[in-house]
Amino acid sequence: MADEPMKDTATQSFEFSTFYVGGALCGINILNIQEINKNFDITQVPQAADYVKGILNLRGRIVTIIDLGAKLGLEPVTVSKDNRNIIVNSEDEHIGLLVDAISDVVSAGQDELEPSPSNIGGVKGKFFQGVIKTEKSLIGILDIDEVLKE
Repeated sequence: MADEPMKDTATQSFEFSTFYVGGALCGINILNIQEINKNFDITQVPQAADYVKGILNLRGRIVTIIDLGAKLGLEPVTVSKDNRNIIVNSEDEHIGLLVDAISDVVSAGQDELEPSPSNIGGVKGKFFQGVIKTEKSLIGILDIDEVLKE
């Protein structure tokens, strides 16, 4: 029987796409992201929740666009040329997360992800898997399943 290398989960590395929303720096595991675009041909949906900006047609697929700032209890996203939609797949449905601006991709090991405080800058802690400290900032890592639960 050949010796197989042991996988050490503590040294497993993840990559997070980071972005700004409501003044907060947040991140999402890049494996959860289908694409990032700046398509804003959004059709409003009557009687939708206040954080739902509307829907858009993305290459024949209907995508619900959520104002991530409003959803997290932060300032709603202010329309500007820097806005982007982060398209994620949730339960076989495509959801667009409208954010203020995209930042960098950050790599971090599992051991660098610290538990999130119960409240991050006015944001409900339940929406976060944890936080990563970098030399310049603190990045809140979103739990996409929790954000899109309701």
